[in-house]
Amino acid sequence: MFGEFIKERRIAKDISLRKFCQTIDYDASNWSKVERGILAPPQEDEKLNLIAKVLGIKRHTDEWQEMIDLARVSANHLPDDISSDKTMLNSLPLFFRTVRSEKPSAEDLDKLLALLKKEK
Repeated sequence: MFGEFIKERRIAKDISLRKFCQTIDYDASNWSKVERGILAPPQEDEKLNLIAKVLGIKRHTDEWQEMIDLARVSANHLPDDISSDKTMLNSLPLFFRTVRSEKPSAEDLDKLLALLKKEK
């Protein structure tokens, strides 16, 4: 998730893993594990802002918010049934953005949960 997001952008910018790690002051072998989803991504705002800057991701854009959301989601331990469902995981940042834009009512959330349960 987070690792794939960063790796795609790093490669698109033609930045090698080693050069990227030197720039963000991160051990290359550990960063490789972050990109493969083995290690959790950094959570410090300073580090995430530096990563965004190196990749040309502007603060407070949808892409920046997606990166932050992915970092947060990737670092948490989600229930196995959610974390094993790649479609569900990839949908979480979209869900977060949607909820941020317009706060759903408690009734709307109940309806959504009922629909989700019905789909299974």
